[in-house]
Amino acid sequence: MRTTLIRRIAAFLLALGLAFAPAPAALGNSRIKDIADFEGVRDNMLIGYGLVVGLNGTGDASEMAFTRQSLIAMLERLGVNTRDLSSDLKAKNVAAVMVTSKLPPFTRQGTRIDVQVSAMGDAKSLQGGTLLVTPLVGADGEVYAVGQGSVASGFTASGQGASITKNVPTSGRIASGAIVEREINFDLGRMENVRVTLRNPDFTTARRTAQAINAFLGQAAARPTDPGTVEVQVPGSYRGNVVGLLTDIEQLRIQPDQMARVVIDEQNGVIVMGENVRISTVAIAQGNLTIRITETPQVSQPQPFSTTGTTTTVARTDIQVDEGADRKLSMLQTGVNIQELVNGLNSLGVGPRDMITILQAIKAAGALQAEIEVM
Repeated sequence: MRTTLIRRIAAFLLALGLAFAPAPAALGNSRIKDIADFEGVRDNMLIGYGLVVGLNGTGDASEMAFTRQSLIAMLERLGVNTRDLSSDLKAKNVAAVMVTSKLPPFTRQGTRIDVQVSAMGDAKSLQGGTLLVTPLVGADGEVYAVGQGSVASGFTASGQGASITKNVPTSGRIASGAIVEREINFDLGRMENVRVTLRNPDFTTARRTAQAINAFLGQAAARPTDPGTVEVQVPGSYRGNVVGLLTDIEQLRIQPDQMARVVIDEQNGVIVMGENVRISTVAIAQGNLTIRITETPQVSQPQPFSTTGTTTTVARTDIQVDEGADRKLSMLQTGVNIQELVNGLNSLGVGPRDMITILQAIKAAGALQAEIEVM
């Protein structure tokens, strides 16, 4: 009797512990769907060449040969012969444009998609224009959509003394401006294996992804084939239901790993450093010779009602020299993290531009335990 009571109490405590234990999904930081893509689930780029008509004199100039030839070819397809008048044909209200769009995955025939219209010639604005029927082709040369509609773009207004421009008037957008005419054949439901592609390839992340999938499925169905790919064999319980498998997999959470990397944009003076960046023992000193010359010219003129003397400009020059005497040598110890590195450089009065040079010098000295990527 006493043994049975103890067992019941132990079972109750175990159930209570499981009820209040954190869910396995909460142990990781990121969902698989946020750090990876699935094979076949991707956009496809479309492009086309067309004409925008109805412009208020802001179209291409008559010197644009491709615009004039395109206009003649379009009129001939409509039964209008303009070959004899081609030299006198003006196209100020017409602009040749490139039309681009993205065909989302699994888009069905008859679905409408957005298109982007951009002027090719010297058109000043596409405001108020209408895109004529334009076939949109894919990389294989097949027509997948047809676009047409009114272009929504920026505008330019000017007067004799001022002008104003909103957005880019030579580029516009047509919401739901194309109709899908051809579907991309891809049978997701009959796939026997699925590839999960990591957006940031890493050996550790790929292995953790495979382990999370195997733990969920209860079998060794996933294995990393390279740092950026995890191949998943579709289990028997998910045959014909790959969508359900991907839905369950993408909700799993893992802890992504990444290399220690410092990304530098020298053009804009931007520095981005990862969490795992470490610095070995190194001493840093930074000082620049700065010479500042300021010109403050002054005007010297004679007294009022004076009949002698002339007004003249007298030069006044102020020269200041900063040798950086207050900059001192700083020591960074082994294992310094990213916050301590930034604080140490800021204490020297180092700006982003000088910090880029210092980081490159630390890397050259072998003290920066990270990869430097210059954009």
